[in-house]
Amino acid sequence: MLPLRICMVSYHTCPLASEEGKETGGMNVYVLELAKQLANLGHFVDVFTRSQDTENPPIVQVSDRFRVMHIVAGPQGNVPKKDMVQYIPEFVENVLTFCRTESLQYDVMHCHYYMSGIAGIQLQKAWKNDGKKLPIVSTFHTLALMKNLVARGELEKEDHVRIDAELALVHDSDAIIAPSESDASYLEYLYEAKPESICVIPPGVDTKVFHPIPKSKARKEVGADPKEKIVMFVGRIEPLKGIDMLMYAIKVVNKDEPQLPLKLYIVGGDVSQDVSLWSAELQKLESLRKVLRIPDVVKFIGQKPQHELAYYYNAADIVVMPSHYESFGMAALEAMTCGVPVITTNVAGISGLIDERKKALLTSVNNPLLLASQIEYLLTHPKTHAQISAELKTKVNTLEWKNVAEDIVEVYRSCLK
Repeated sequence: MLPLRICMVSYHTCPLASEEGKETGGMNVYVLELAKQLANLGHFVDVFTRSQDTENPPIVQVSDRFRVMHIVAGPQGNVPKKDMVQYIPEFVENVLTFCRTESLQYDVMHCHYYMSGIAGIQLQKAWKNDGKKLPIVSTFHTLALMKNLVARGELEKEDHVRIDAELALVHDSDAIIAPSESDASYLEYLYEAKPESICVIPPGVDTKVFHPIPKSKARKEVGADPKEKIVMFVGRIEPLKGIDMLMYAIKVVNKDEPQLPLKLYIVGGDVSQDVSLWSAELQKLESLRKVLRIPDVVKFIGQKPQHELAYYYNAADIVVMPSHYESFGMAALEAMTCGVPVITTNVAGISGLIDERKKALLTSVNNPLLLASQIEYLLTHPKTHAQISAELKTKVNTLEWKNVAEDIVEVYRSCLK
């Protein structure tokens, strides 16, 4: 079959963000790794993203068939996410100008997150590909209605602009890629997506980066005490992630098992500056650490690049994902691939990989007593969690990015029939 020419839109965040010194999350990794693998399969991938720094070159040739275009739209530098919507028309116009100048045409467009979807619909209206409508494939990554369901206050809630955009995109997309069966159900029932338009394809994992490393070597690499019992959180620092609940559970474990040399590593966020300059959520967690009287137990690590994360996962005794809502949970997948036991809430998409025999790895939202008992059990029964982790590692190793990319190509081709 002929290679596809793929237009990928990642408006609000650049897949190269970690290399550009910006905070990253699962979506950045997803777009970057997917694009790399699509190119490795012989397809041509152009990723369009909003320029956030004049020092970044307009075009970055990542590989022979994969490049990233930084498109000017609004002011440079950090712009609050919700304020970026107003610059989408400028972004679209500049993408169109670029494509006209380069005489570019595409077979399919893949939009990531709702803002990219808004841009994608506008691009689709402006483009004509051999007289046909350019198919749109959408990946939402998170859903506004689900985020609003678990929001703890009005400031955390998504506005009608996002909800309306997601509803429109569900209607206008030729295919929707959901990371889990739970998100597929939310799309069908809450957004009235047609079931036949939804394709469940979990994110991938790079097993060349994430794989078992001897714990002693990993701990030496990250500067951890070999005797510590390390519980770890990895991810963005935001209320949705439930880190406060994890800290409550750690307080319970510390009180219940005082002989354990317990440590909680929180990996994520920018802690390079003075505490007074930390994000609001990090400052809340810092205050909670003091209120719970566990300042020596909780350690803020800050954000780490992918290659360093592998050492942190392998240094941990347990990784915990205490999210109130998680469309999948790439950090959990990466930890499982390293052979580390992961406790996740039963609302995370990745929980679908955990069967009835591994209930010790599933917890409920806002239940620190249950989570504490599960942490204690795994820390004091290492043989049990080693067996569970080995079984899960075998299962998640099938989620190589190459396999994911091949499945997504099938989705692309189905839209062209």
